[in-house]
Amino acid sequence: MNTLNEPARDIPVIHEADICVLGGSCTGLFAAIRAARLGARVAIVEKDNCFGGVATTAMVNVWHSLHDTEGKKQIIAGLTQETIERLDKRGAVIRHELTNPSRGFTFNSEELKIELDELAAEAGLKIFLHTQFAAPAPLVEDGRLAAVFVENKSGRGAIRARAFIDATGDADLAARLGCETYLANHLQPATACARFAGWDTLGDTAARVGELIREHGPAHDLPPTFAWGNHVPNSDNYMLAATRIHGINPAVADDLTRGEIEGRRQVRAIMDILRAAAPGSRLSLEALPSRLGLRESRHIRSPYQLTGDDVLSGKSFDDTIAQGSYRVDIHHQDKPGITLRYLDGVEEYCQPGHPNTRGRWRAETETDPTYYQIPYRTLLPVNGPANVIVAGRMLDVDPIANAAVRVMVNMNQTGEAAGVAAVHALDLGGDLRAVDVPRLRAALNAGGSAL
Repeated sequence: MNTLNEPARDIPVIHEADICVLGGSCTGLFAAIRAARLGARVAIVEKDNCFGGVATTAMVNVWHSLHDTEGKKQIIAGLTQETIERLDKRGAVIRHELTNPSRGFTFNSEELKIELDELAAEAGLKIFLHTQFAAPAPLVEDGRLAAVFVENKSGRGAIRARAFIDATGDADLAARLGCETYLANHLQPATACARFAGWDTLGDTAARVGELIREHGPAHDLPPTFAWGNHVPNSDNYMLAATRIHGINPAVADDLTRGEIEGRRQVRAIMDILRAAAPGSRLSLEALPSRLGLRESRHIRSPYQLTGDDVLSGKSFDDTIAQGSYRVDIHHQDKPGITLRYLDGVEEYCQPGHPNTRGRWRAETETDPTYYQIPYRTLLPVNGPANVIVAGRMLDVDPIANAAVRVMVNMNQTGEAAGVAAVHALDLGGDLRAVDVPRLRAALNAGGSAL
């Protein structure tokens, strides 16, 4: 590879904070807000033009249940619940049954963008939108991360902080710092969502999307897929997730470029199939996402890897900082459809155009777990500066555990935990590994969590 030498230059410090969060998904933003509500000075850096990540720019407009699988115990609250309640006041959310395994809430992604802006402003965050975490390598002094370098329309600058939260989704900060990371041997395929007007004019065709793609997809060079979607609250628009982009690593720029273009091509092909199946419809493409819906990327290596057995057995941890009840949901690279595993031992294989195949992944037991837990340890890189923590899908999990815990209502909680932990670490020289976990859990509950 040819190389060029970038001349050395002085980089201005554009901001100093107690805590710097890289990544403005709901996970990253909730980390920043929880820290700011405890009195910390917080900066947040986001490469897109808004907060929300998968929930906004990827247009995935569903959050799952905040209750256990029986609907008897609320296991998730905090900023996820607060945001839902704020959207509800605007008629921008639909509540589903507490035990619905596929969705707990459907919301308007555009309304969510504005609501997140308001939450950030109320918290007094220093916000950097359209700002990219950039080379050169982050500045480490005396074994602590002292500053990160960012770039935006104003040029390159440095942000100094005492603690840092990597909420990039791809562990970009951790990887740049040389922390040990890994990729799963089965990266679940990505999806490009789309929003359509005139969906209801498709008639019966709307219920046959997956079957039609299976039947006519080969003529459009479409891979076998799995289709689902939601109406946007108080709107005739419909969000459809029916594309499948195989073989991309989200941490590789060329793969992301290829994946984004392929996702849009697949959306158009699906639209052509639907229009051909319902020639009298008035189906219209209203919006495309500004980023792919990614299910997996780099993971950090931490003191503890959460396993599929931990999740499916409902294992308890002394350092639990997040809880969930969403099923294991495996989108396959090597065959059509998805495999679902439930905490009660049931397993389903769902393939468009075919009846679901139902069986068991384990024998029946007298009692079943109704939710699972995520320990604090999974957010701590085993090497690298002690004042860095991750939040989001790059936590240390095996492929089966990832297939359950990766959904937004779970990852939002890891953000809140990272934000509170970062504040507690400020009195410890920023050492997030030395945080008193019982005190952390008590502070999370005091701030609205449901641990």
